[in-house]
Amino acid sequence: MTPELVTFGETMVRLSPPRGGRLETSDTLRFSTAGAESNVAIAASRLGADAAWLSKLPDSALGHRVATDVRRHGVEPAVAWSDDHRQGTYYLEHGGEPRGTSVIYDRADAAVTTATPDELPTRLLEDATYYYTSGITPALSDQLESTTRSLLDAARSAGATTAFDLNYRSKLWSPEAARETLEPLFPLVDVFVVAARDARTVLGRDGDAAAIAASLEAEFGFETVLVTRGDEGALARADGETYEQGAFETETIDPIGTGDAFVGGYLASRIRGEPVPDALETGAATAALKRTLDGDVAVITPAEVERVCEQSGGGISR
Repeated sequence: MTPELVTFGETMVRLSPPRGGRLETSDTLRFSTAGAESNVAIAASRLGADAAWLSKLPDSALGHRVATDVRRHGVEPAVAWSDDHRQGTYYLEHGGEPRGTSVIYDRADAAVTTATPDELPTRLLEDATYYYTSGITPALSDQLESTTRSLLDAARSAGATTAFDLNYRSKLWSPEAARETLEPLFPLVDVFVVAARDARTVLGRDGDAAAIAASLEAEFGFETVLVTRGDEGALARADGETYEQGAFETETIDPIGTGDAFVGGYLASRIRGEPVPDALETGAATAALKRTLDGDVAVITPAEVERVCEQSGGGISR
């Protein structure tokens, strides 16, 4: 397979008690896998894109489970295998309000934190249309900060369009540390994705989503800026035009992975050659469908996305 989309990042094992249960009292845990970059690749693959996911995994039952889960959705797991490190995991406890959902990460010494460009099958970048990673990846280790830069540079040199989601996680680093590390990567990014709240918290932006997108475009010269706005949908700034996409109505079963589904849907549409407004609509529909599914992964079909796009209330405005 020659992938049209290549992504790079960590995928973890997710363990969750039954809904309404507590980790400290539950006798059973649901086992699944999840990571921002593999989630994006899977969503795009489900919508017809040829996708590969670069990473490093332990040569263990847990590492092979991750690779198997990625492969089952049509994504090529192009990984380096390690004998010396472990598989990162996280525990997620779903709770209704006022308790809310809580997450415990256990990712220290994960194999991916040691990944170098030389041991990854970066030849896959040579014919890729898009390359994607997120701000989670360089937050995990000094080595991954260096590898993230190297792969963005290699993808750019190979002619791929580079896409980067800020994807700020407060449990990984402070806003100041994130900004100091991520802004130097921006000259290597063509498509920049950011939640409006993260643009304000990490990048110090003011104003509404349109103002944020315009200021980022002007300062960093991004080809496209995508600003997500939660229940208000998303906005894109490209070629001097601003496009707004409302959120589609959905019943939320599990919101985790919604942003990744949006990006995966958007990139799949762009890979097909569709214009930015259509890609925004596809991304919003993919995100809405993801919220109806338990787990982090958007296990959806093109027919479902098309049906959602036919609904009212999610239209484009300029």
